[in-house]
Formats: sequence, C-alpha cells, structure tokens
Amino acid sequence: MKTTKRFPALALSSALVLATATACASGPYPRESGPIHYTDSARVVSSTPAYEEINRPSRECWREQTGYSTEPQDRSYGGALLGGIVGGVVGHQIGKGSGRDAATAAGAMIGAITGDNIDNRDRGRQIRPVEEERCRTVDHWTRRVTGYNVIYRYQGNEYSTFMPYDPGATVRLNVNISVVDH
Repeated sequence: MKTTKRFPALALSSALVLATATACASGPYPRESGPIHYTDSARVVSSTPAYEEINRPSRECWREQTGYSTEPQDRSYGGALLGGIVGGVVGHQIGKGSGRDAATAAGAMIGAITGDNIDNRDRGRQIRPVEEERCRTVDHWTRRVTGYNVIYRYQGNEYSTFMPYDPGATVRLNVNISVVDH
C-alpha cells in the first residue's frame, strides 16, 4: 500500500514539471517563423510645428492724372463767309469807276479776315487732363502649419519623426522584432 500512495504524488509532480518546462520553452511570445509585430507607446519629448509660407500675389490698378493735353477745336467758316460778303458790298459802294472792282476785292478780303477772327476768337485749344493706368503687384503672405517635428523617447533612446498632426504626450509605435542573420 505504501507504493500505491506514492505513485499518484509522483505522477502529479512529474506532470507539473513537464508542464513548467513546456511553458518555459515557448517563452513569453508564441513560436513563429517570421518577425514579431506589436504596438507600444513612447513619451513625446518635444513637438514643434513646421510652417509653410504661401504667397498669393494680386494685381492692383488705378487711373492717375499725369498731365494735360490741348486739342484744337473745329474752326467755323461762317464768319469768314459773311465777313467776305459784307466787306465786298461795302468795298463795291466805296469804290468809283475802274477802282470799284479793286475796292470790292479788297473789301471782301478784309471782311473775310475780320469775320473769321470775330467768329473764331473764343475757339482756341481745348485743355483736357491726361490719365494713365498704373498697376502694381501686391504680395499677400500667409503661413500654415504643415506638420510637426516630433522627438520621442523609447527604451532610453531618443528618435525623431515628422507627423501631420500634434501627437500630444505620447506616440503609438509599431514594433517589429526579428532575428539578425549573420
């Protein structure tokens, strides 16, 4: 009877040793033939925004007075015509005999010149302001955040990366473990 009581205790302890050895041999990670992948987190040491400067120039134009121009007005010929007729009639009445034709011609000429001067004395040159278009290019600069230069600490080492957003106090990491082949 003594041997029968020992057998269950021996069998139980053998099974326990075998189970422990099997558990230790497999390790904390499952047995795989390739690299092991998992996620972890790291503490952010600094996160500095990176900016991009963008220029959107525009063209501005305006009109500016740069001087004056003078333009001649159209002349009137009615005064010369009327003055020539009146002068010819007056010269014809003043002249006598053979000098009558010469007096008529001289009266017509003097009357035409006088009538033209009277009719066109207020018709000088018209003065108008001259305007020119002036244009210039005006810069419109803006800044926008394009991402963040992040420094983080993982397992005692510092690493840096560029991220499109501010990660906050920690970053999530993809960790890959594989055997180095020599």
